[in-house]
Amino acid sequence: MGILNIEIKARSKDHTGIRKKLKAENTDFKGTDHQIDTYFRVENGRLKLREGNIENSLIHYQRENKKGPKQSNIILYNSKPGSSLKGLLTAALGVLTVVDKTREIYYIGNVKFHLDTVEGLGTFVEIEAIDKDGTIGRDQLLKQCDHYLQLFGISGKDLISNSYSDMMLSGESIDPKSKSV
Repeated sequence: MGILNIEIKARSKDHTGIRKKLKAENTDFKGTDHQIDTYFRVENGRLKLREGNIENSLIHYQRENKKGPKQSNIILYNSKPGSSLKGLLTAALGVLTVVDKTREIYYIGNVKFHLDTVEGLGTFVEIEAIDKDGTIGRDQLLKQCDHYLQLFGISGKDLISNSYSDMMLSGESIDPKSKSV
C-alpha cells in the first residue's frame, strides 16, 4: 500500500529560528541523521536507497516538480544497513546521482520536519504531512503544510520545486546566503 504525502521544500537561512519554533511546539525530536541517498536510473518516478543512522529505506515516489505544497505517492521498503541491496540495484539499474546530507528529524503527530544541510547545495527545511492509511486526506494535509509555512515564515521565493537529486544533476551549488546552523 502506498503512502500519501504532501510536502514542501524550501531554502533555509535560519535553522536556529526554525529549530526554536519546533521545540516550542513540543515536537518529538528523533535525532540527527547522516544520510546518503543513492538515486537509481528508472523510467517512472524516482527510486532512492536511503542509508543513515536512523532511517534506512528503499523509496519509490512520484511527485511533480512545483513550488509549494506538492503531492507525493510513495512506496517504502525498510531496508537493513549493510545489505546487498545497493549493489543489486546499482548492477541492475545504474546510479543516477548521490545526495549526502545531515538531517535533523522532528515530528508533530503525522507531520515530519527535516532541517537539512546538503553537501554542495546548502541548507533547507522540509515539511511532510503524511497519511499512511488514508484516514487524514489530502485537504487536511494541505492545511497542515500551510500552517507550518506560516509558522516558520517561509516565503514564496524560498520554495524549491525539485528534489535534491535534480539540483545535484543540474549542477546547482550552494547559495552563500542560505548557509545557517
